[in-house]
Amino acid sequence: MCIRDRTMSWFKRTKKGIQTPTELKKDVPKGLWYKSPTGKIVDTEQLERNFFVSPEDGYHVRIGSNEYFDILFDGNYKELNPKLTSKDPLKFTDTKKYTDRLKDAKEKTKLNDAVRTAVGESMGKDIVIACMDFSFIGGSMGSVVGEKIARAAGYAINQKIPFMIISKSGGARMMEAALSLMQLAKTSVKLAQLAEAKIPYISLCTDPTTGGTTASFAMLGDINISEPGALIAFAGPRVVRDTTGKELPEGFQRAEFLKEHGFLDFITHRKDLKSKVNLYIDLILNHPLRENTV
Repeated sequence: MCIRDRTMSWFKRTKKGIQTPTELKKDVPKGLWYKSPTGKIVDTEQLERNFFVSPEDGYHVRIGSNEYFDILFDGNYKELNPKLTSKDPLKFTDTKKYTDRLKDAKEKTKLNDAVRTAVGESMGKDIVIACMDFSFIGGSMGSVVGEKIARAAGYAINQKIPFMIISKSGGARMMEAALSLMQLAKTSVKLAQLAEAKIPYISLCTDPTTGGTTASFAMLGDINISEPGALIAFAGPRVVRDTTGKELPEGFQRAEFLKEHGFLDFITHRKDLKSKVNLYIDLILNHPLRENTV
């Protein structure tokens, strides 16, 4: 045998198949750790058990409608108007056709648009919840978002049950231009009807709540609440910096700053969200206080 053959024999597998015992394999495959902005590292299973909040620094990770529905509803819920989808009446094109952006967003997120609405029991009583998904074109508010929120508010009025919106949005959807801006008025009018019917409306602002969303339904709640550290503003810090050439003070436009200046009623940890929302509903409706058994 030549020297080359003897050398290469070191690299030849003598036994076929995987020989590593199961107990010696790594328990944590790549991708099962989450690093918060402050540098804290947490196992994703632990993160999920903690309502997607980093246990060491309290950082609230951005989550979508699926997670919020799981947190707030007791179990089963009925989704309202799930098949509504956006059209492109303006034939809008920038670097990409709007229709292509919609198609890509649907394939990536498995959602039809940037908001989902549902009705179900929370601590034993019905509530209607509209929850925005930032993963769908930045949670931008187009015609479908406005229509679904308006229909959900109408459902709450007809059924006489409380209504809640969870905002997580970059604002109006520029690809729909004035049609998008019309949704600010549409949703505001529907919420006024909700108030006339004396039905509680809770607005939860999560990170980020900006633009037209802040200028309409996000700040029109009977109570406006937020998660810790959420960015809540009309023009975000990057827009302000690019426009004025100045940096904003530390903590400006964050939930704690807004609460201090009277824009928010309270800030709640995600694990307490369900109990606090239902406590408010019981108090405002003068109902016996419920206990969260979940």
